[in-house]
Amino acid sequence: MSQTSPEARRSVSPELILVAGCLIGLLTFGPRAAAGLFQIPLSAEHGWSREVFSFAIALQNLLWGFGQPFAGALADRFGTVRVLCIGALLYAAGQVMMAYAATPGTFTLTAGVLIGFGLSGCSFNVVLGAFAKLLPESKRGIAFGAGTAAGSFGQFLFPPVGSALIDVIGWNQTSVIFGLTVLLVLPLAIPLSTRSLAPAQHGPSQSIGQALAEAFKHRSYVLLVIGFFTCGFQLAFITAHMPAYLRDLGLPAWVGGWTLALIGLANAVGSLGSGWLCSRISKRYLLAFIYSVRSVAIVVFMLLPPSPATSLSFGVVMGLMWLSTVPPTSSLIAVMFGSRYLTMLYGFAFLSHQVGGFIGIWLGGVLFESTGSYAVVWWISAALGIASALVNLPIIEKPVERAVPQPA
Repeated sequence: MSQTSPEARRSVSPELILVAGCLIGLLTFGPRAAAGLFQIPLSAEHGWSREVFSFAIALQNLLWGFGQPFAGALADRFGTVRVLCIGALLYAAGQVMMAYAATPGTFTLTAGVLIGFGLSGCSFNVVLGAFAKLLPESKRGIAFGAGTAAGSFGQFLFPPVGSALIDVIGWNQTSVIFGLTVLLVLPLAIPLSTRSLAPAQHGPSQSIGQALAEAFKHRSYVLLVIGFFTCGFQLAFITAHMPAYLRDLGLPAWVGGWTLALIGLANAVGSLGSGWLCSRISKRYLLAFIYSVRSVAIVVFMLLPPSPATSLSFGVVMGLMWLSTVPPTSSLIAVMFGSRYLTMLYGFAFLSHQVGGFIGIWLGGVLFESTGSYAVVWWISAALGIASALVNLPIIEKPVERAVPQPA
């Protein structure tokens, strides 16, 4: 009897792979997107300044970014399931334990360190790498968009639910419930197993070091990484500080929760649309357009009088551009280098994203404490959007040139 290859034995359908990955994106992005709801009740209960909360969530973003390349390298080498499960356990532990943090140090350890490293192992970034390896190339763009959109739907679902739960049972128990939902990632990770795939199926024979050296000598990849910094700055600042910013303007608490929710809902549409457009128009022009629209939206939002209508409208417009950068960014990396080390190489791009997120959140807290306003950070965010639009324009959308092996 002939031996059946691991690939032939694979019985998981593409539909199941897509559904499992999308649910993981929803469950891991949702609680993180609702983090800003905890800022005011947590700070009031402990008597902490907003800078304590800002630093912990900023550190979470930074460690998520620093952990992502390593998580990506481990997933590329040893398979996706182990990385997803370890990440989910760290994430759940941090979310539950932060409810009982009594000092700024323990809050930073739980909400910052544990959740940050947990996210690096179980967020949609790892899922997108699995999609690239398990799904046909013709379906990558829309799969990247669907995975990102699922995270967006988590952002739509969790903030209003979290806001309601905080009003009824308090922020502590809400944090515990969020942590327990993350454990659902464990069974959902099984269909995303990539351990049985041979390297020849999804890329050239390279070591991790060779792949990194090739990427960071490639000008277009470096420009892509630099541009992604702005995405993190803008998204993280808004996620962490928007509810408090709107409360400071005299708007009711529900406006902040529903603004984040509408960002998530519109983001689902924007991410799917971006994934669909990836195979039809220039990816670099798509990225430049997204960053430009974000900057215009921020400027208009700052100039209009504050009201629920302007806040919710801003949420819709910004949401359409929110994570729509992810499908073209992932697709460009796959075009340049193939899918073998996509998770790791996207991880380094995401590290730039999260450094931007760290600075955006931390700077928001610091400048608010020193000036009593978030205005300066809003204007910096708008300027960075224009800069990133320009940075993406010179990117060359074609595979990296590799030397052809010569016969002995």
